[in-house]
Amino acid sequence: MIFKGKQTVLVTGASGGIGLELAKLFAADGFDLVLVSRSEKALNVLAGDLQKKHGITAKVIAKDLSRVESCRELYDECARSGIRVDILVNNAGFGGWGNYWETDLESETRMMDLNMISLAQLTKLFLKGMVERRHGRILNVASTAAFQPGPLMAVYYATKAFVLSFSEAIAEELKDTGVKVTVLCPGPTETNFRKAAGMKKSMLFSKHLNMDVTFVAKTGYTDLMKGKVLSIPGFKNRLVMQSLRLAPRAFIRSSVKKMQEARKEL
Repeated sequence: MIFKGKQTVLVTGASGGIGLELAKLFAADGFDLVLVSRSEKALNVLAGDLQKKHGITAKVIAKDLSRVESCRELYDECARSGIRVDILVNNAGFGGWGNYWETDLESETRMMDLNMISLAQLTKLFLKGMVERRHGRILNVASTAAFQPGPLMAVYYATKAFVLSFSEAIAEELKDTGVKVTVLCPGPTETNFRKAAGMKKSMLFSKHLNMDVTFVAKTGYTDLMKGKVLSIPGFKNRLVMQSLRLAPRAFIRSSVKKMQEARKEL
């Protein structure tokens, strides 16, 4: 797609991690932004920096999207402000760690609401206008977790499996509409996710496995602009995801659990 004229990108979870790096990439290429997260203070700082550096417009909307009613509120606020969203980036999400019978029900309900329901609602709300205009892009951030069951992170892995399946399905539906959907599936990435999920000691986030957040964002950005449906940053991750198709399910479950377990203190 060749973008003509001023375009606007809405990024959820824009105050840190992959969302923040994606916002920087869009701003550097001249896109106006709608920056969304719970942290209004952090968003205001980011918006000011990007506007000053790149001469774009960045609107800040502080919303907690784990409250699913916030999706309609966000859509309506954009409509009232006359903002046409050309690219939607559904990046907001969080995880949690522990045996399922011991983890917090309220937290996991909010996780499902944010990682799945809000993502699907925002996609539906903004997609109709894109289809009518025959122009648009959607980037949904999933994870390599989407390709496998996740003992000790059962709900999180399941939410990302939903994002992957949902994104691939609507990407097929949207063929010949002018709208493209890309699903970004990074492996463990050095962001605040590990701390927020209570995984500071997990072997999954050992230094030799962590990916650089800038590299992940650049890969997703490039693949989005190319119109690719599936974006998996890093050759090793792509190779592992392909191998999962042939591996026995019992072996996958056991291997993931071992990777999720806490590192033994030295």
